[in-house]
Amino acid sequence: MSRCFFIVLFLTPFLSFSQVTSEVDTTFIKIGEQIQYKITVEVDSTAIVFFPEDQTFSPLEMVEALTIDTIKKNDRVTLQRIYALTQFDSGAYTIPPQRIAINEVPFFTDSVRINVATVPVDTISQKMYDIKPLLNVTKSNSAFWKTLLWVLIPLLIIGGLLYWFFIRKKPLTEEQKEALLPPYDRALIELKKLENSRYLIQDEYKQYYSELTDIVRSYLEEDVHVSALESTTDQLIDRLEMLKDAGELDLAEDTIQRFKQILQTADLVKFAKSKPETSVAEQDRKSIEQIVIKTHNALPEPTEEELRQDEEYLEELARKQQKKKWFVAAGVIVGLLFFTIGFAMVKYGVSYVKDSVLGHPTKELLEGEWVSSSYGFPPISLETPKVLIRQEVAIPPEAKATIKELQAFMYTSSLSTFMVASTSTSFTAEVEPDFEKTVEHLLKSFEDKGAKNITTKQEEFNTVTGIKGLKTYGSGKFSVPESKELVNGKYVILSFGGKGFQQQVLISWLDGDTYAEEIVDRILQSVEVKNEV
Repeated sequence: MSRCFFIVLFLTPFLSFSQVTSEVDTTFIKIGEQIQYKITVEVDSTAIVFFPEDQTFSPLEMVEALTIDTIKKNDRVTLQRIYALTQFDSGAYTIPPQRIAINEVPFFTDSVRINVATVPVDTISQKMYDIKPLLNVTKSNSAFWKTLLWVLIPLLIIGGLLYWFFIRKKPLTEEQKEALLPPYDRALIELKKLENSRYLIQDEYKQYYSELTDIVRSYLEEDVHVSALESTTDQLIDRLEMLKDAGELDLAEDTIQRFKQILQTADLVKFAKSKPETSVAEQDRKSIEQIVIKTHNALPEPTEEELRQDEEYLEELARKQQKKKWFVAAGVIVGLLFFTIGFAMVKYGVSYVKDSVLGHPTKELLEGEWVSSSYGFPPISLETPKVLIRQEVAIPPEAKATIKELQAFMYTSSLSTFMVASTSTSFTAEVEPDFEKTVEHLLKSFEDKGAKNITTKQEEFNTVTGIKGLKTYGSGKFSVPESKELVNGKYVILSFGGKGFQQQVLISWLDGDTYAEEIVDRILQSVEVKNEV
């Protein structure tokens, strides 16, 4: 008694300050027409309200739920939501009370009676025709083009980057242009830069003479082909004297001696911290410039063989550089490929990446375009990866006394063991179907085809609209067409029915196939049946 009093006392504030009403714009419609079902809730502005969602209006079907309309007045709020409902079978239907939660306290609307009338058909002036058979349609290539687009776009981006950074001829910088010049021209340019430098103004004589000697030594090493950069002053002068005596370098003795004098001055500046006059340093640079010019003029003209060898060398160098570019480009592509595959494996798993690259039958079914359709009569509504094809099933003579009509539809993957089928059976008498017996016959047919070790479990199954049925499921070893081996598989059988009819859905797939598991879950969530003929 005290507990009931406490509940009543607790709910009193909500009952006093919350108002829930419902109304429809009409109680009479024709098949396929819509009614506007409106729920109005008046609550305090701080209240939390939950309106009905999904298909809670069965046996009517919700077509659309409009957004909630809010009207504020002082500290009160009026919430209104309109639902568009319809029905495609004639008859009298009752919209059940709808649950509205206000601050987690449930409130219910009144039930509403709706009459659905048939559309009059003039069968005299309008002839009646049989149902047309299924037509073969051309398979859509949209999935192929989407895949091709997703492959081409990254390839084009990678190709563009490779061309931009490795293949195209980039504009050369000043340093690159200078490096391509002959040693003689390059030496004169570097001497000109040294003339315009600020080394002498800033008393940086060591840096000045270091660059001066490096310029002339580099020139001699490249153009005269003597080891100049790693030689001491005396060693370098001795080599020049030897070339002069051998007739390979027509250089005056005073020029060699002047060169020796400048090198010795540079050694004193670099190692003994000597500091010559600025005019002396400038004159040394001018002398080095003349030495470079005289040395260049003293060199013998290259023979045709030397020119040809130089040309071949340049061509070989160009080939090596081009080859290097292609190796770098290939390395970048391979690196990007491995990075992409590695990233995909970490994020999606090795199996998913392998199946995406090499292909997997049920993965393609799962990610393809699904079909929503109704099959047989009484109809079974399903969403499946492929449309189910009508099967011609002959009713055995001994069953014709009890079975009036049997309609079967099925899809079987030719590349995997996945199969989905539906059957709608009409009986000659209005009797309740025996689900247990039908399932037993199905399992017996499995065994007749070679199946072994079949396990069976059963539980109640509810569709989205609340229609109850029997779910039979399990596993076993099943035979594969055109093979003597048995494979581990799973199956699900859904059974529905009423007086005079029975509906069944059968799905079987390979055990361990995760994509097939997702397909089965999606199909089961889409199952809808009519519970009356």
